[in-house]
Order: sequence, then C-alpha cells, then structure tokens
Amino acid sequence: MSHQAQPQRPEQEQPPRQPEQEPIKYGDVFNVAGDLAAKPIPPEDANMMQSAETMVFGQTKKGGPAATMQSAATRNERAGVVGHFDASEAATEQGVTVTETDIPGTRIVTERVGGQVVGQYVEPTPVQGLSAGSVQNAITIGEALEATAQTCGMKVVDQSDAAAIQAAEVRATGSNVIVPGGLAATAQSAASHNALPGTREEDKIKLSDVLAGASGKLGADKVVTRADAEGVVSAELRNDPNLTTHPGGVAASITAAARLNQNIDT
Repeated sequence: MSHQAQPQRPEQEQPPRQPEQEPIKYGDVFNVAGDLAAKPIPPEDANMMQSAETMVFGQTKKGGPAATMQSAATRNERAGVVGHFDASEAATEQGVTVTETDIPGTRIVTERVGGQVVGQYVEPTPVQGLSAGSVQNAITIGEALEATAQTCGMKVVDQSDAAAIQAAEVRATGSNVIVPGGLAATAQSAASHNALPGTREEDKIKLSDVLAGASGKLGADKVVTRADAEGVVSAELRNDPNLTTHPGGVAASITAAARLNQNIDT
C-alpha cells in the first residue's frame, strides 16, 4: 500500500510587526526648541544631569529634570531607540549644567542641556547685613510686567499679549504648566472675552487689569535675561496678525528690563 504524499503546509505567516514605540523626545517633556526638541532622551544625558544635580543639591532632585530624563531614557532604551551608552550631540558638545545665581535674598538654580533651560528653581535665602548701596538693582520678570501695566495699561488685551504673558510666566517659574488663576490663564481669558463679537469697548479687559501686582501673582520670579526677552518677543510676534510687537507692551518692557540688567552686569 503506497503512502500518499502529505500536502505541504503553507509557510506560517509572520505576525504583523508592531510599530516601533515612539521615542520620548526632549520637546515632549521640556520647554525647549530647535534640534534638541526633536532628539530622543538618551541614558548618558540623564547620567550627566544626575551628576550635575548631585554636585549642587547633594542628591538628585525629586521630580526634577534628572529624574524625568532618567525615566524617559530607560523607556527609550527598552524600546530600542537609543543605546545604553548613547549621548546627544547637544549634551556632548555644549554640556549638561546646573548653575547657581545668588542675588540678595534669592538663589536661582538653572538646569540646562545644550544651553537650553530644562529646569529652574527660585529659593529664598537669608539676607545678612545688606547696606543700602549693595541692594540688587536687577529687574525681575514680575517687575517688568508691572511696568507694562504702567506704560501700556490701557491697551485692550489681545491674543499676542496673552501669548507674551504666558511666555514670561513660563520663564519666571521654570514650568510650562498653566496655573489656573495665574497670570497666563487670566490673560488668556481676557483675550478670549475681548474677542467676543459685540463686546463693548468699555467692557473690554485692559493690560492694567491683568498685570497690576504681577510679581505677587507669579509662582516664582527671576531676573530678566536676554534669552527671556527673546522668548517673550517671539511669542508676541507669532500671535500678532501684523507680526509686530506693541510699543510699550509686554515684549517691549521685558526687552528693556533685559537691556538694563545687562548694563548692571557689565
């Protein structure tokens, strides 16, 4: 009795490949721009930030940039999008730094990757024996916003003002979370109210209504730098229909403060 040839089994179909997990990039977790924003966070960057934080704080800051980077780098490595010893070009060429700036009564700690700020903390420090001549004259972001309330207070708040105020708040606090009831949230509500059809001119919300006492409404504050001014100017320009900044407005006040602070330093 002859054996019938067994029919050949068709080749087993390969299961469809799962799409690769999207890497966690710098721009996903930090308020950064340019090439850095598009780069996946690698382990060596996280290790460098951990070392830098430990040198300044004595330990890794809970919930700080190093912890965030370590978590992201671990996930990226597991997903196979970065290697265990990978480092970004920004970190290797421009560095990962944690720097301290002391002004009377305040210590500002700034954390950077490739020159871009990924975290900032403003901590009060005791002030001892300050003479009248040694009082710090540098202008903070909150003070510059209060100056706007004086120089341009009657201007009706529009979207470009709200965007500039939000950019200023982000730079002052080091956090891109919009705090309910904070300056940025109030400015956005004002711009939306003012843009409603039929809103009478006398009912529109002015800059002075939003920015009076700005320093006290910020969760944290810092001395204005040129980088802060550039960020605020960019936000105001992008959201203005004519791509211009308003004379005496938020961007103009922040820019003037940065210029004065630069003169104090030199």
